[in-house]
Amino acid sequence: MATNPPNTPLYRRLARQLQERIDAGAYPAGARLPSEPELSAEFGVNRLTVRQAVAELERAAVVEIRRGVGTFVRPPAVRVSITVDPRSQRFDLGSVHAALPGADDRGDDDRGDDRGGDDRGDGEFVVGAPPVAGSAEDEEAARQLGRPVAELSRVDTVIRLGGRARAACSYWVPFGPLPAELVRPGRPGNLVLDLARAAGVELEYDWRAFGAIGADLADAELLGVPAGTPLLVREGVSCTPDGAPALYVRRRIDGSSARFVLHFREPRPDAPQPFVP
Repeated sequence: MATNPPNTPLYRRLARQLQERIDAGAYPAGARLPSEPELSAEFGVNRLTVRQAVAELERAAVVEIRRGVGTFVRPPAVRVSITVDPRSQRFDLGSVHAALPGADDRGDDDRGDDRGGDDRGDGEFVVGAPPVAGSAEDEEAARQLGRPVAELSRVDTVIRLGGRARAACSYWVPFGPLPAELVRPGRPGNLVLDLARAAGVELEYDWRAFGAIGADLADAELLGVPAGTPLLVREGVSCTPDGAPALYVRRRIDGSSARFVLHFREPRPDAPQPFVP
């Protein structure tokens, strides 16, 4: 049981008591919490305190408030391991080759799932191909690729796993125009391999870096999370075998359901299937 400092507000103490009940299984995932009057009577507090406590749990993504219906316990977040293997990831095989059922060892998704909206299966799907117009991200891509902004093309995608969007991705390449079919919104595929084929090159990792940001409005909408939600960022350059920079990628990954795992030994056979961004 959590210990509350003497100056802890009453609503926060109530929120912690409710959290403990949820953690203990008294209110399982999907269960409806007692109403404000019921909680007020049980804990001997006024309804405003109850409302503040429930709002605190909503901010912590523990419960979901459905206006006019009630407050319900959210299911636990699905944890997705993002594997980074320093011994074997020389060739850039793309975003989802280890995560997609039916994908071959080159990273192809051969299921041909081209449905839209929330009915789409797992995989990577094109969102659009916005013009490269000199935004801060475009300028950074130009700097990393050593080309003028005007020479770059961009594709944005979303990666879906477990029935929901997990990562928003942006790719810049120093050639264009890109084939219309490759950048068709909703098109499934593996954009790293697709872009490499469009350019007629093979890609190798040059460098990757990791960081974190808060979701802006565009990424929040794409990932279905509140603005400001912590996002893990993986960015970097892939190059041709002779070392020429050929692709800059920037992925924003929902930090509530993902973690980076750096393997120094072979993963166990029974380990969860990783998502390799």
